[in-house]
This record gives sequence, C-alpha cells and structure tokens, in this order.
Amino acid sequence: MARIRKKYVCQECGHETLQWFGRCPGCQEWNTLVEEIVSAPTLQTSRRLGQSDDKNSARPTPLSQIVGASGCRQSTGFAELDRVLGGGIVPGALVLVGGEPGAGKSTLLLQVAGSVAAGAETVLYVSGEESGAQLRLRADRLGIFEDTLFVLTETDVEAVASHMVELSPALCIIDSIQTMHHRDVSSAPGSISQVRESAAMITDIAKQRDIPVFLVGHVNKGGSIAGPKVLEHAVDTVLYFEGDRHANFRILRAVKNRFGSTNEIGVFQMGEQGLEEVRNPSSFFLAERPDRVPGSVVTACLEGTRPLLVEIQALVGPSPFGGTPRRQVNGVDSNRLAMILAVLEKRCGLQLQTQDVYLNAAGGVKVEEPGVDLAVAVAVASSLYNRAIYGDLLIIGEVGLAGEVRSVPQADRRLLEAEKLGFGKSIIPSSVYHGIDKNRFDLELMPVRSLTECLQIAMPHVGS
Repeated sequence: MARIRKKYVCQECGHETLQWFGRCPGCQEWNTLVEEIVSAPTLQTSRRLGQSDDKNSARPTPLSQIVGASGCRQSTGFAELDRVLGGGIVPGALVLVGGEPGAGKSTLLLQVAGSVAAGAETVLYVSGEESGAQLRLRADRLGIFEDTLFVLTETDVEAVASHMVELSPALCIIDSIQTMHHRDVSSAPGSISQVRESAAMITDIAKQRDIPVFLVGHVNKGGSIAGPKVLEHAVDTVLYFEGDRHANFRILRAVKNRFGSTNEIGVFQMGEQGLEEVRNPSSFFLAERPDRVPGSVVTACLEGTRPLLVEIQALVGPSPFGGTPRRQVNGVDSNRLAMILAVLEKRCGLQLQTQDVYLNAAGGVKVEEPGVDLAVAVAVASSLYNRAIYGDLLIIGEVGLAGEVRSVPQADRRLLEAEKLGFGKSIIPSSVYHGIDKNRFDLELMPVRSLTECLQIAMPHVGS
C-alpha cells in the first residue's frame, strides 16, 4: 500500500512546506499555499510504455562519437518563428510558449501544425481546452485541412504519451500543459505537482523518440508562466508572446534557448487568416509617425541580429500640482530615463525639476538596450523647447553620467537599416564614426562626443 502524506505547495513559486502558512515563505505572496496529497507511484509509467528494464541499456558514450543534430532542423513554415528558435525545430526539443490570454498562442501553433502537416509529415495536436469541433472551426478559418494532422482531445498525460509512442509524429503540440493530469498524482490539474509530473513524462517520451514538442503554458497575474520554475528549467526553449488581444501586432521573444540566441525576436500581426509575419518591422513601427512634431525622434535598437527602427516620443510640460513631477514611461526602462533626466539637468542645464515627463516607445515595442539613450535625451529636450528635429534624422548612442556619448555595438547594421528606409542623416558617437567604413553609407554622418554637442546639432539655435 502506498504511503500517503500531505504537503502545502505555493501556486506562485512552487515552494513546498509541511505546514500551512498564510504567507508563502518562498515568494512572500499571500494565500497561495494549497494542500496536496502525495502518494508514491506504484509503477513507473515510462516502463509501461516500453522502456527497457536493463540497467546496462544506457552507457557512457564518448562525445566525439555522438551524432549532432545541428543539421536536422525542421522549418515551422514561419521565417519569424524559425529565427526565434535559432533556425527551426530541433528533433526531441521541448518548446514552452507562454503569453497573455488572446495573444495568439494556440492560433500560431495550429498554423505551424498545418504547415508541417502540409509537407506530408504526421502532426499530433493535443487539446485539453477545446473540443474537436471547436478546433475544426478554427482550422476552417485558418484554411487548414491536412489529413496528416491528427487531433486528440485528452487530458490524461499517460494516454497522450501512449499516442505519441504509437504515432511517432514529426511534431507534437500540447495545449496546454496546465490541463494535463497524471493518474498517480492526486492533486487537481494545473497544480504544481501535476504540471511537474506531466511535463516530466512528456519530456521522457520526447527525448527517447526524438519528437519535438510545443507546450502551451498559461501565465499568472505577474505575467510569468504559471507553475513551478522547474518547468522552465526542464524544457529546451521558452518563448513569450508580448502584446495582448487589443494590440495590432505580437512580438515573440525567446527568454531561454539551448539551440540558439535569446536576443532574437519575431514580429507578427493578427489578421483575418490568423497570425501573419511582419517581414519589415522597422517600417511597421514607423508607419504612423507624425511629420515634424516636437518630441519625436527615431532611433535604431538591436534585437539579436535584427536592427529595428523605433520612434521615441516624449511629452514635457509643467506639473499642474507642484511638488514631485510625474515620470510616466512606456516601453523604455524607467531607471534609465531618470538617469538621462539627471544628466540633462546637471550637464546641459535643462530645467526639468518642475516638469512632468511622459516617454513612449511608439507601437508598444519594448526597448531595453542603452543604445537608445541619446534619442531619449533629444526627444525630451525637443519637447521641452517645442522644437521639432529633422524628419530624416536617426540618433543612436549611449549617454554616460558625465554627459559623454558612448559607442553602441554593430552600428553599421543600424545605419544600413536606416538608409534602406530613406533616412538621410544620422547622429552617431564619435568613436563609432572613426571605427566604421564611411564609404558604405550614403547617410550624412554627424559624430558627437557629448550630449551638449548632440543637442546643438539636432536643434540649432537652442541654448544648452
């Protein structure tokens, strides 16, 4: 008879304790500890599914004799998704896809399933949230009718594993991992124990059979994937959808990738036929840029190997309430804005102590690198003085606390992207100017060493 005991597990961080607390000792969240009944499994399911009992079946192998899988990637049918994955799907890889409800996770993965199945490959789509009829309605809207795409509406993870072994598909999609349950775990589906055990079983089958698996993960109120962190550690790749159902685009970003870079992003737009790739995100983000408006500056940030031109918007005005002025930021690090405002006041003499400052990266994109500092500073100064800058001017550079302008990596990629979109001038750090081949560009390059010098060039006739 299996020994049964109780434990309490935090639904936010996975912390386990034998005693209930109102506040989790791990993450300090209130009322997140849930009672779970733990019983020892009576039989290893992996062995019931055909795993050998021979203790000598797995032997240490010299690394030089192991065949690599670098040349065996399979395309998803979406160049943007392939870019984020590092070049395509790796056999046996587990990819966890998270995002807000309505962001398009299920839609994108059904489109991927249809694309792979269109190549005469067997695909298994496991749905624990929708019926087969509901999936068929969505497939009809997306134009997916392939006979090699099999749909399984099941929440028993052992049954799902059996069908994976039987079909041996080229791709398996499980929507979602929080709906799966293990028979030997008594807690409810979606609990810490169920998610952990279900993911472990799927991982075992995927690695044994070289079946790539996409897992859809729900997110909690903090925006991170619900369930224990061990789930993110167990998979090979973790992808996040940024953007909600009301946004006109989605950004797919990798936060973990064992087979590629975590700096790449994919940009999609929700259309009538599902998610559509945005092949030129720079023109997409600048499509609605106003002409000659104070506070509007274009900069170039780098996401992996892809340069993106983004409009930085600033609005500066007197604080109507006195006291502490407001600093409202969207898409840019608020700590970097505070630093830039301090430099503008101390080094350039701008009076911002009584001014409200609102800063926005247009289009809802998130800009995290310091290479956009100079554009942020110019946008704030442009709005403060109510002076518009040149419409075809690109500004890149990092700002230091001494007011100096520092170099940015891969400036040539950024300048070539700006030139391709019709920009004629660019303010760049002096160190970049002396380190690149200027004959490659038709842009008028204007090097600067300090923030004061940059403001004089961007807005002539304005005192620093």
